[in-house]
Amino acid sequence: MVTVPPFYLKQHGLTAGSVVNVEIKGDELAITPGKAKLTLADILAAAPRNARRLRAPGWDEMPPAGNEA
Repeated sequence: MVTVPPFYLKQHGLTAGSVVNVEIKGDELAITPGKAKLTLADILAAAPRNARRLRAPGWDEMPPAGNEA
């Protein structure tokens, strides 16, 4: 457990349970704001509701470009 000054928490938008990076640099312990890993649910929630209408014309008719087929 580490105590962090309130001004630092506010400045970086951190709250209890926030993701942080912890790194040892010589004799120092560096704690910096981190990024949470995105889940599929997060990505789907952020996707536009009309995504099907946003497809590029001809996209579905294009031949495979690699090993995706």
